[in-house]
Amino acid sequence: MASENNGSTAVETPRKVALVTGITGQDGSYLTELLLSKGYEVHGLIRRSSNFNTQRINHIYIDPHNANKALMKLHYADLSDASSLRRWLDVIKPDEVYNLAAQSHVAVSFEIPDYTADVVATGALRLLEAVRSHTVDSGRTVKYYQAGSSEMFGATPPPQSETTPFHPRSPYAASKVAAHWYTVNYREAYGLFACNGILFNHESPRRGENFVTRKITRALGRIKVGLQRKLFLGNLQASRDWGFAGDYVEAMWLMLQQEKADDYVVATEESHTVEEFLERYFRPAEVDNLKGDASKAKEVLGWKPKVGFEKLVKMMVDEDLEIAKREKLLVDAGHMDAQQQP
Repeated sequence: MASENNGSTAVETPRKVALVTGITGQDGSYLTELLLSKGYEVHGLIRRSSNFNTQRINHIYIDPHNANKALMKLHYADLSDASSLRRWLDVIKPDEVYNLAAQSHVAVSFEIPDYTADVVATGALRLLEAVRSHTVDSGRTVKYYQAGSSEMFGATPPPQSETTPFHPRSPYAASKVAAHWYTVNYREAYGLFACNGILFNHESPRRGENFVTRKITRALGRIKVGLQRKLFLGNLQASRDWGFAGDYVEAMWLMLQQEKADDYVVATEESHTVEEFLERYFRPAEVDNLKGDASKAKEVLGWKPKVGFEKLVKMMVDEDLEIAKREKLLVDAGHMDAQQQP
């Protein structure tokens, strides 16, 4: 805690408290690191599972019994369970809420559309209502961030800005559009400090392996060390605006530090084809070209990306090459199956 000493008594400044859904995901882990570096106490909501899924935040986890150092705490809750959301808001009393949780895989959303809509769209509504009712009953001000997606623009021609019409092309994208407008509605109807961050594709070495960029870099590493021979390619001409997730979470935080709640596109303003990333798989309804216009975020938030496309790709390839080398050692020693691809 920060303190001031004027020669008499020290005055401690209370830590800000943040509540993060989706804390075990790529964005959640980078955001938690950022918030901890700024002196926050961070509480993450995680779903109950028989399998641990905390590998992205294990490096910053401290046993809660070490109360003076454990500034990140995890709690069981679910966006499908409104009562758990309200309960933790009342217990934690956060200053800021970041809703990053989602079924975020576009292709998978075609296979489980009902679940995707329940978690991504209605889940956001449940959390917004929990925040609203908590603020009414407690008299506290809570700032809310909703994670949007460039997939909401879908078939709309680039460049896409905050005023570009949405044209979602998947159940995931349609659900994100609903969550976006729920957030706008709660801001306008109830005066809630609620922001939408419309984030274009952002990647990192922590990206899930079922996303195309990570599939490519994992395959490159495995091919180089001899664990894989081929990588099947799909639509190489699809174009995306790719940035570094570590940069984008700073934009999330900056949105909640403004005097007025608003919505922002976060993007590099550069577009690259999937051919530059070597692989692509078709979806039932494909999105051809996404390129963001982040001029508002640059002007109002003072935000701009630090990691460019080439540096991002190198970062991911280098990390996955090291993973492939460790995997090769285990395969050669007979401790694991190569599970070699065609």
